[in-house]
Amino acid sequence: MAYQTVFGSLDSYEKGTIELNDDLKHYAFSNIFEVAGKSKPFERVAVAKNIEYVAEVTKVDGQGPWYVAPHDEFAVVMDGEVEFNFVKLDPAQAPAGGQGARQLGGQPNGQKMGKVRARRGHQVLLPAGAAYQLASSKPSVAIIQTLSGPVTVERWSEICTL
Repeated sequence: MAYQTVFGSLDSYEKGTIELNDDLKHYAFSNIFEVAGKSKPFERVAVAKNIEYVAEVTKVDGQGPWYVAPHDEFAVVMDGEVEFNFVKLDPAQAPAGGQGARQLGGQPNGQKMGKVRARRGHQVLLPAGAAYQLASSKPSVAIIQTLSGPVTVERWSEICTL
């Protein structure tokens, strides 16, 4: 049997399915592009969860808010091109405990670390204690691997189908 890989995008995707000899009630399915398309820019919607770990999908459109987490996170660009800006936070603004990313109230204080421009398939480390901002000139999609926290949006009843 021949298999063909088809890459989706925010503008063109086909919702995935799975063939099982099992009861489909045991499985939940969502599509990251469908979720991103229905989300507000920079909303971080959980699309997968394993205990406290989550994969959050976010639509990057314009210049987003600044985030920080007390642990490493990483992002994978799934569609488009995303610029990641980084600032090494002053200790007074650094996160104190907790888990998951949180949004900073404004501009971060600290030393600029630089930026990374990433396209579909590129992975970017979001280091612990560094503020980061996602930006894109046109709608793009990224998945962020993190711990569930204050900015994680859970909409399971809206995004999962049986």
